Amino acid sequence: MRLHEVRTAGAAGLPLEDQLAGRLAAIAADPVEVEPEVADMVVNRLIDDAAVAAASLDRTSVTAARGQALAHPGTPGSAVWGAPGRWSAEWAAWANGTAVRELDFHDTFLAAEYAHPGDTIPPLLAVAQHAGLGGAALVRAVTTAYEVQIDLARGMSLHAHKIDHVAHLAPAVAAGLGTLLDLPSPVVAQAIGHAVHVSTATRQSRKGVISSWKAFAPAFAGKAAIEAVDRAMRGQTSPAPIWEGEDGVIAQLLDGPEAVYRVPLPEPGEPKRAILDSYTKEHSAEYQAQAWIDLARRLGRERPELTDPERVRRIVLHTSHHTHVVIGSGSGDPQKYDPDATRETLDHSLPYIVAVALQDGAWDHEASYAPARAHRPDTVALWRRIETREDPAWTARYHDPDPMRRAFGGRAEIELADGTVLVEEIAVADAHPAGARPFTRPDYVGKFRGLAARLVPGDEAEAFLALAERLPELDEAEVGRLTFTAPDLPAAPAGLL
Repeated sequence: MRLHEVRTAGAAGLPLEDQLAGRLAAIAADPVEVEPEVADMVVNRLIDDAAVAAASLDRTSVTAARGQALAHPGTPGSAVWGAPGRWSAEWAAWANGTAVRELDFHDTFLAAEYAHPGDTIPPLLAVAQHAGLGGAALVRAVTTAYEVQIDLARGMSLHAHKIDHVAHLAPAVAAGLGTLLDLPSPVVAQAIGHAVHVSTATRQSRKGVISSWKAFAPAFAGKAAIEAVDRAMRGQTSPAPIWEGEDGVIAQLLDGPEAVYRVPLPEPGEPKRAILDSYTKEHSAEYQAQAWIDLARRLGRERPELTDPERVRRIVLHTSHHTHVVIGSGSGDPQKYDPDATRETLDHSLPYIVAVALQDGAWDHEASYAPARAHRPDTVALWRRIETREDPAWTARYHDPDPMRRAFGGRAEIELADGTVLVEEIAVADAHPAGARPFTRPDYVGKFRGLAARLVPGDEAEAFLALAERLPELDEAEVGRLTFTAPDLPAAPAGLL
């Protein structure tokens, strides 16, 4: 890897190949072989995406997105998970991307910026199906997309300026599509510029009352990237330099005209391995809550008195800056303590999550968020005794350059009514590669079977798994069958289309 300095270029501009968009395009065009362990992880991530999508097919936002997609038939077209038929590639990406993101239950990468790089897979799969491409091409494309999104997340913070993280997702999808379609670097660079320009939005979608747009946002970025590639392939140019221009992203939206960012990128011929630094979720909640759920489940089972608000005076969770201000009491969001809050808000409320995991000794993607569960009086009482505080040591561990030392948990100090103080800490989730039970292929397969069972017939689920586990060797017809139907889905509400 080499650190590339990215800064505002001034009026003189930069040659396309020296712009960040050009450098990312060169990565997309590099024909380096995919390493076997990377290909295996691509398979895991495909199964993981499909698992959480299958569990969300009857939720309202996913139903709405699918209804929009089914208004756009495509030839040859792409599959919409849950529905038979073939549909326009960008709309299939929209529907499937929304389904993947709905439950906040798939993979994550956290550094200077945060990312759910599994969001790149639905648009790449949709285009592979539409274009009639095989599994090897799709694996290469996913590898590129993960590399680009994770490298941008390592080097360039968006949240510090209240920009939503999907602004790194859209160029990653555009780059992955460049690899998938074997496009020349200049074309990919133009597509990246288009994708960044139309996908940059504020983080209000993750602040205060969190709405269903949280699920739509990455799907919008993937759809926009497909359309950006289509325009670039037709010879259309993009705003440039998109990052380095005088009125570009760095100068006007990020740290300003004097800023310098250092983005690590693989050298020509260097294997793309960034996907190996991402990690999935065992629980349906914001990633920074994963370790806390594991700790709370254990403590709730071992120390039943911790579940009784009459016996607990206060719980303080000492953690990283990001955890404190995004999902903790440092956010200043009263909605994080509101029993009437949306599901999307509750899965970004660490005090709520810890209260429920303590009392139940378990976590469920549906039951743990049920309105009746959030309104239980003893839960509300315990919930409001929980707060977070930033601890500089945990913030430093959150940013540790070694992915196996990086930590996303913290230290819990629990003061009981009798004056007893209990102190427990956890660094990473059990399912993390450095955790107590790292996820392996059987865990991904089990997650898919468990989450798909409610809506997807068993034979459909098993047929999908049989193909997904052979992804690198699938021919174009088999890639086209990487889907599943669900016969009892609700009809989409009426809209304009």
